[in-house]
Amino acid sequence: MTPAGENEPKNNGVREDATPTAPGVEPVRRMLLVEDDEDTRTSFQQLLNLALNIEVDLAVDGAEALTMLDKKPYSIVVTDLRMPKVDGLKLMAEIQARRLPVTVIVTTGHGSIGDAVHAMRMGAYDFLTKPPDPQHLCLLIERALRERSLQDELAALRVQIGERHRFLNVLSKCPKMYDIFELINNIADTTTTVLIEGETGTGKEQIARAIHQASAEHRKGPFVPVHCAALSEALLESELFGHEKGSFTGAAGLRKGRFEIAHGGTLFLDEVADIPMSMQVKLLRVLQERKFERVGGNQAIEVDVRVIGATNQGLEAAVKEGKFREDLYYRLNVVKIDLPPLRHRQEDIPILATYFAQKYARPGHNPAAISDTAMKRLLAYAWPGNIRQLENALERASVTARDGEIKPENLPRDVVPKEGRRASLNVDLARPLTEQLSELTGAFEERYLRKALRKCRGHVGRCAKISGLSRRSISAKIAQYKIDTAAYKPK
Repeated sequence: MTPAGENEPKNNGVREDATPTAPGVEPVRRMLLVEDDEDTRTSFQQLLNLALNIEVDLAVDGAEALTMLDKKPYSIVVTDLRMPKVDGLKLMAEIQARRLPVTVIVTTGHGSIGDAVHAMRMGAYDFLTKPPDPQHLCLLIERALRERSLQDELAALRVQIGERHRFLNVLSKCPKMYDIFELINNIADTTTTVLIEGETGTGKEQIARAIHQASAEHRKGPFVPVHCAALSEALLESELFGHEKGSFTGAAGLRKGRFEIAHGGTLFLDEVADIPMSMQVKLLRVLQERKFERVGGNQAIEVDVRVIGATNQGLEAAVKEGKFREDLYYRLNVVKIDLPPLRHRQEDIPILATYFAQKYARPGHNPAAISDTAMKRLLAYAWPGNIRQLENALERASVTARDGEIKPENLPRDVVPKEGRRASLNVDLARPLTEQLSELTGAFEERYLRKALRKCRGHVGRCAKISGLSRRSISAKIAQYKIDTAAYKPK
């Protein structure tokens, strides 16, 4: 979330067996038939409903089709090329411009084969001359559905997350993330202060935006981010609280601060651990009293704001070191969200990689498929930069891929290590050795178990035999790392 060759269409994503289906997620099997002839529309709808057991919606032209594509996701669009208002080529151009994750098959009369070839260059999966043979049409749609299974799973996940948690900007199949989604859903109708802790690149701002979106029914104000580490103390005070005209050199007029702008909404303080001590006192007062004065002013301004703080450092350790106020820590740490690093969310790598391949697809082309060998590299890498690093890797791979397929050579060099090179370990002297050893052991244990389960096709007894541990010990570790053994069993 692939351009087809002249004879055989390319796989639209990774192979069907490259990643397990998320529990409880039913892939979308819905098709949109765009045809201006009423008899053709009706007959094909009946045929496809019976032959493929697929839901078929109808549109009379490209304009109606675009309206329907905006309302719900489709796996396949079968469109005529010659239609009034918006024809098939314009419809395809709009689908490409909006980056809609749908496979397009075109139908055309004998006199417009040139248009069909043009459609193929625009990324159409295949084309059929009219009237198409019903059996051939069914086989073509069936094959297209098989080849886009991961894209359908991604669409189903988006719908599921939207329905259950009322936010759409976070994708995950990880049980730890589902717990976070549930927590967000529970605090949506409150103004509770939230603290998000997680490594760089784990998506702390995305989670903050998800909290804001989940609260949209109850709070209509804006989402206002402030990156605290990028501002000096003087600038941060003015940025947060605003200033009066003439309050300092260069203050040519009154300026509202971020607290004031975020009234009725959410203020996101990124890298809150980097706020200077003197500013921590002022922030604590605002959180306690919900009012402040602009720089150079003496009038109290009351605000109704949910504050979300985020940090890639352990604030509790910063409090013990005297770098962060204890009273402010407890005021921020009302609800805490610990975001797991990507190496502890390995089941999310295939679906996130596919999403980024869609996001960075070449203009006018379908997303490049991710080859099995490239996907294995993605799954084997530790991702110290987390989701941000994965996104950068897929952006690079998407623009350098050829023939519609991402291969290992398209990935950054650090993701594809040289033969014989030992994996590097990040040593953090600011943290105790025992703590880092525990994390390394845990990460290795989890990777070992997943690899063993993959080899044993999810059979716990065989996994225990390979590892040299008892079945009871293996079962306990599988539960500890929340590994879904069903995901490794043959479908």
